[in-house]
This record gives sequence, C-alpha cells and structure tokens, in this order.
Amino acid sequence: MNKMASVFREKNFTKLFLAAFTSQMGGTIGLTAFMFYLLHRYSNQPVYATITELMFSLPALAVFFMVGVAADRLDRQKVALYCDWICAGLSLLFILSLIIQWIPLTFALLFLRSAVRNFFSPAESAIIQGILTPEDYTTAAGLNQMVSSLFMLFGSGLGIFCYWHFGIRGAILIDVLGFIISGFLIKSCRLSKEVRLPNGNHSLKDLNFSFVLSDFKVGIFYILKNKLLASLICGFIVFGIINGAFSVMQVFILKYKLEPSHYEEYSIVLGIVFGAGVLAGSVMASMLAQKMKLYKMLVLGLLLSGIATAWGAVVPSTMLYLISSGAVALSLPMINVAIGGWMPRIVDPKMMGRVQGWVNPLMMMSQSGTLLLIAGFYPKYITVESLFWLVGSCLFFVGIFYSIILPRFIKKNAPLQTGVHA
Repeated sequence: MNKMASVFREKNFTKLFLAAFTSQMGGTIGLTAFMFYLLHRYSNQPVYATITELMFSLPALAVFFMVGVAADRLDRQKVALYCDWICAGLSLLFILSLIIQWIPLTFALLFLRSAVRNFFSPAESAIIQGILTPEDYTTAAGLNQMVSSLFMLFGSGLGIFCYWHFGIRGAILIDVLGFIISGFLIKSCRLSKEVRLPNGNHSLKDLNFSFVLSDFKVGIFYILKNKLLASLICGFIVFGIINGAFSVMQVFILKYKLEPSHYEEYSIVLGIVFGAGVLAGSVMASMLAQKMKLYKMLVLGLLLSGIATAWGAVVPSTMLYLISSGAVALSLPMINVAIGGWMPRIVDPKMMGRVQGWVNPLMMMSQSGTLLLIAGFYPKYITVESLFWLVGSCLFFVGIFYSIILPRFIKKNAPLQTGVHA
C-alpha cells in the first residue's frame, strides 16, 4: 500500500492513470453495447459479433510498423492526446452510421477507430517508464492490471446497462465522453522534454517511408539481440489467441449452451465474477511480486489459468462455469503483472515505443487469426467447448515453455532486477 501511495504522489502518473482509465472506458462500453446490439438484431448470425471483435484486432496489423516509431520519434504526449480526440470524433461518425443503418460503414469506422487507438498504448507506456523509477514499475503494472480488472468487472455490465437504458447511440456517446476526458488529462500533464522526446525533435514530415522502415528494423533487431526480451514477446502471440477466443467464447457458451434464454443477464454476472477475480488477483499478484521471482509467478499464472480454462469446457452447469471463470480471473494478473513489471526494466527508454510497437501487432495478428477461424468454423465445424480446450492448452504449454527457457536467459542477464528477484 505504501508503494501505491508513493506512485500516486507523482502527479503526472496519477493523471496518466486516470487518462488510461477513461480512454479504456471510451473503447469498451460502446463496443460491448454494439456486440449485444448485433446479437439482439441478428441473433441467427453470430458471425457479426465475431466481426465486431475483428474490427478491434485487425487494425493493429495495418499500422503496426508505424505505432512504435511514432511513440519514439514524435512527441509522446501529443501522440496520446491526439489518439483520444480523434477517437472521439470517429465515435460521433460511428453514431451517424448507425442512424443511417449502413453496417459496412459502421464496421469501417470501427476499424479506423481501433487503428488510431493502437498509437495510444506505446506512447503512454513510454511516458510512464520515463516518469517512474525502476522500483515502481511492478507497482504501476499492478495498478494498470487493476484498471483492466475494473473494466472486466463493470465494462460488460455497463455496456449492457447503457444499451438497455440509453440505446446503442447513448452507449457510444459515453465513449465520446471518455475519450475527451482522457485527452484533457493527458494535455494537463507537465512532462520534461526528455520524457516526451527522448530521441530529439522530429516532425511528421521526417517520418517518410524509408525512415519508418529503418526505425522499424532497428526495433526488431533490438528485440532479437535480447533473447530474454524476445522470449517474453513471443509469448504475446499465444496471449493474442487467448484474447481472441475469450472475447467471444464466454458469451457464446452462455447463449448457445448454458443460458440461451438469459445470456444477457448472466453475461453481467459473469463480468462481475471475472472482474472481481481479476481485481483480487491483481492485489495478490502485486504482493507476490515483492516476494517471488517474477518468472516463477509468470509460469504459475500460466499453468493455473490454463487448467482452469480447460475445466470450463466440461462443467455441466452455469454455477460451476462461474467458478471456473473466477479461477481463471485470479490467475491471469500473475501473468500481466509479471510481464508488465519486467519489460520496462530490460528495455532502453529510447526504444520503448518500438518494442511496445511489436507487442500489439503480434497479439492482434494471432487474435485476428483466432477470430477468423471462429468466424469461419463456428458453429458448423467446431464446438464452443473446443475453444476452451484450445485456450487452456495454449496457456498450459506456454507455461511449460517459459519454465524451461526463462531461467537460462535470466542467468545471462544477471544485472536485471524486478523488485526483489528476477
């Protein structure tokens, strides 16, 4: 608790923390409401819900070579600020497309908004690395995990609540408000030039194709030279598979297996259970990070969440499924806090944007591939249970993989510290 209090004494971090919260709110509530809008309006075409998630993940593949370079070469504060405000404008156009009921335009705007949002995270992560000390990185990762857990706890419920009471347009207006508030919070930060522009002044005119390509290559060679960093980033490919499957399979198992008549109500309950589990797991993981080697916590989180996810495929009742989801939720923060506290310690601040610029596309590539497979094969060729087996197996085997290779790489990077232990 003392470490959390010390982190929040840094006013810029507090503003960025709140900005990340409101920006995530802007990207969550309307999207959740839109998925349920499609499930309600086109109940016999679950492919639309999957396409919605694809419009969230595919854009990363369209801009992945630019996001890291932008975060390292342009003013990081302005990059994050303009991301929020552009997303607010696109959300207003999103509402217009729903008014005229042109679904292709709606998906196109959703794609574009998601593409712009991909520039936010590398810039924000790089700023946080610059304003905190290495001792605070794990605490900050735990706090960011808590933000994610709050949206797991309330995001789905808020999205459904807003859809029920304000309609799809009202839910998207809340997105607009979230993006605008986040932008003003980022604008109010007082950041040094070293934090905003660690690689010197550059303008958009400087970022021509050859410059971007050259910087992009520098980023990938930097990752490949550090085997510990490369091994961690490779794990994000599997995390993308997990995110892609989880984004739809929890709703699908309720709608098409456990609670077909009351899946919306139980989705809220599931969101509360999952969010509460992640919130509790975030606190637990932050405490464990001070007493346990991070690679061991990472492996433990992967193995436990893999087993719990696979269990969800065989449970016969909604109550047992909620218990299995709660077990998954308790385990996932150990993964996220371990990696989130580790990465800033092994990455040069001047390279953080380009390294983060590789994380999202790798995740989104595998996430998009997973969603495409679900869109093409579910429910005709694969069952919802097989999705749980796939995700559980991925988590479990990545845990085994990391337990073998991480100790070897850590010995070669002995100076690296993570709180108490590497």
